[in-house]
Amino acid sequence: MNKQSTQLRAVVFDLDGLMVNTEEMYIEVGHRLLEPWGLAYDDDLRHRMMGLPAHAALELMIDYHQLDITLNDLAERSTALVDEQIAVRLDAMPGLYVLLDWLQANEIPKAIATSGTRDYARHIVERLHIAHHFQFILTAEDVSHGKPNPEVYLLAAKRLDIPSAEMMVLEDSENGCRAAVAAGAFTVAVPGDHNQGQSFPGVQFIAETLLDPRITQSFR
Repeated sequence: MNKQSTQLRAVVFDLDGLMVNTEEMYIEVGHRLLEPWGLAYDDDLRHRMMGLPAHAALELMIDYHQLDITLNDLAERSTALVDEQIAVRLDAMPGLYVLLDWLQANEIPKAIATSGTRDYARHIVERLHIAHHFQFILTAEDVSHGKPNPEVYLLAAKRLDIPSAEMMVLEDSENGCRAAVAAGAFTVAVPGDHNQGQSFPGVQFIAETLLDPRITQSFR
C-alpha cells in the first residue's frame, strides 16, 4: 500500500463490475457460451478473461478450451446473450450514485475507461441515466493495447490535462489495477465477489464498495 503524496484532481472509473453488476451477468453468459461443448466456465478461465477487451477475452476462451468456433461467431453469440442479460438484470453497484453526486458537488472531473466498445459503454450509462456525470468515455476503440497495458489510463490523464499521479482510478479487476498502477495513477481496487482471489499489488488501498469513506477522504 502506497502513501498519497500529491493532490488528486480527477477520477477515472472502470465500468464492468465497478460501476455496474455486469460481471455477474458475464458469469452466466460464460456458462451459456460453453454449454454446447459441455464445458465449464471455471474460476481460472474467468479470472484470466476479466478486465480484458471483449475480443481478447473471447479469443482466450477459444484457446483455453480449443473450441471449434470462429472468434466472430462466438462474439455474436456473446453479444446476444449479454444484451439479453442487460435488459433484465442491469443495476448500479452499491454506492455508485452517492459517489457520483459527491464528486459532482465538489466539482471533481470524472471519466470512464473501459475495455468494452463505445456503443456498449454508452448503452450502459444511458440506461442508468449517468452519462451527464462524465467528461468523456474511453473504450477499446480508443487504444491499441487493452488492459493490463496502461495505455487507456495514460490517455485518460492526457485528456484530463493532468499528470497521471493526480488522477484516481477505481478498478475492480486485477488486470485493470495493473493497468492503472503501471500508468502511475492513484489506484483503488474495489473488488466484488466476482473477483475474489485476485491480487492487487501497487494499489493505494482495497475498498469493499464505492461507499468506502477513504475514496472521498483522499480528495481532502
